[in-house]
Amino acid sequence: MVNRTLIRSLEDDILEQELELMFGDAAESMFDESLLDANKQFDVNQIVEGKIVEINDEFVVVDVGFKSEGAIHKNEWDENEPQPEVGQMVKVLIEEVEDQHGAPEDVRAMISLSKRKAEKILQWEEMMLSVQEGQVVTGTVTRKIKGGLLVDIGVPVFLPASQVDIRRPNDIGDYIGRVVQCEVLKIDETRRNIVVSRRSLIEKQREEDREHLMAELEIGQVRKGVVKNIADFGAFVDLGGIDGLLHITDMSWERIGHPTEMVSIDQEIEVKILQIDREKQKIALGLKQKQNNPWTNIAEKYPVGTTVPGEVVNVMSYGAFVKLEPGIEGLVHISEMSWTRRINHPSEMVQIGDKIDVKILGVDAQGQQLSLGIKQTQSNPWDVVLEKYPENAQVTGKVRNLTNYGAFIELEEGIDGLLHVSDMSWTRKISHPSELLTKGQQVHCRVLSVDQTRRRIALGLKQLDDDPWNTTIPAKYQPGQLVSGKVTKITNFGVFVGLEDSLEGLLHISELADHKVENPEDIVKVGDEIEVKVLRVDSDERKIGLSRKRVDWSEEQHQAEAEKEKEQSQQQQTTKSDKPQVELKGGLGSEGLLIQTPPSSN
Repeated sequence: MVNRTLIRSLEDDILEQELELMFGDAAESMFDESLLDANKQFDVNQIVEGKIVEINDEFVVVDVGFKSEGAIHKNEWDENEPQPEVGQMVKVLIEEVEDQHGAPEDVRAMISLSKRKAEKILQWEEMMLSVQEGQVVTGTVTRKIKGGLLVDIGVPVFLPASQVDIRRPNDIGDYIGRVVQCEVLKIDETRRNIVVSRRSLIEKQREEDREHLMAELEIGQVRKGVVKNIADFGAFVDLGGIDGLLHITDMSWERIGHPTEMVSIDQEIEVKILQIDREKQKIALGLKQKQNNPWTNIAEKYPVGTTVPGEVVNVMSYGAFVKLEPGIEGLVHISEMSWTRRINHPSEMVQIGDKIDVKILGVDAQGQQLSLGIKQTQSNPWDVVLEKYPENAQVTGKVRNLTNYGAFIELEEGIDGLLHVSDMSWTRKISHPSELLTKGQQVHCRVLSVDQTRRRIALGLKQLDDDPWNTTIPAKYQPGQLVSGKVTKITNFGVFVGLEDSLEGLLHISELADHKVENPEDIVKVGDEIEVKVLRVDSDERKIGLSRKRVDWSEEQHQAEAEKEKEQSQQQQTTKSDKPQVELKGGLGSEGLLIQTPPSSN
């Protein structure tokens, strides 16, 4: 007979729930001591030894020495264990006792017994005697339950999901069927619960390995490791107890976009120890450092001025990176892509994967940088611009852009000339180039000058024809001549009159009428056709002076005005010679001439 114990049965279907609640104070005990009365010889939840006296199709009848025999269902014997035989002794758990006032007539009303539950209780009792907290146990993972795994170490124990490994697995169900070693974290003898941890055992082993490894590690060593985790910035490699960081920049001498291009999870690799922080236990690893640095003797391999082939591997807003060989890249800045073409983005010139020739412009071995050029592999069109566009040559181009001061004429791709507003017409006053030209228009010009150093070409439109101020205008417009014109513009000092296309004369406010005029618009309006008299033609100043009030003057009036102007001129000359040190002031006379007068004696 076994010793009396205060126990209750363990049901497979409630074991999972009890283990989930084992940390709570309200958790139900697996073995509720309140169910038994220890003073009774035979009572429920007591383990006794009995003898098999009968076996039928459904039950095994056992004599336990009570006034009635007990029954055990035959399915409590597994197929893979010896089957019951009459006369065999067996330990059983009393589950239910018949009513004391009378016994039932059939077998099912006899004492209810359980062999399986008795075996489980005895296993727990034996395990409680042999297992201690902190002890290492070995068992097989049997199944997955809520919150963790059940591990059979002779009895089922609970392995929480957080204690399966250092990093929680994606699916702890993968451990089912595996034999694992765990450390006993907690034993509750009252509830007969055991919680184990595989993680704590691994951490302790890793700590020992870490201390041993840190003592051995030296900068420059090559070590084997296993990739445990991958991030955008690099990979963590387990060196056998401690993780090191393999940064993405230390994976390859070549450009890579993501660490997965070089390594994968659980891959075993050889890495070089680059740095060790023993205090913080941080280790920097390198993969590319196992190979020779391709930047060694870079200046000898790629001397400045040489042209070499390469492949475009990246295009940015400021330029393109070109690979010359594995691990060797250089930058072609956007300004070094074309001599003449205006480039808004490097993608207008090159695309990733393009095979191109580049010239070495600069080498920075220490900074591992190469400056490259594409345009330098081609001839510079500005070197021959003097030959193609000599001064005084007539050229044809397209208006590319208009500004306040002129128009840029594209002579060929990248070669522009400036047509200034002052060089657009001999006679017309042009405020903005759009008065004559439109964007995209084809125009003929003459080359006025070429500045090869500053890469500038000056063009002229009016220079295609002779200057009319030296030829036709003085001959066509004589002083005293009556002409007709249209008022084109009114200012506070006078009126501009259009005599012919692009040719204007100035009708000074003093020549509008015989009386004093305060506002020219009181006399004429823009668009009025008026008759005027030519006072003078100044080819040097490119001006024509006009008069409206003198249109009907007699010859005597003209002579009197001429005498008056002559006297004023002589007075000015005398004053100037007598007082050369005095600053003269003046303004326009009645005919638009500059009249100078001495300052007031006050």
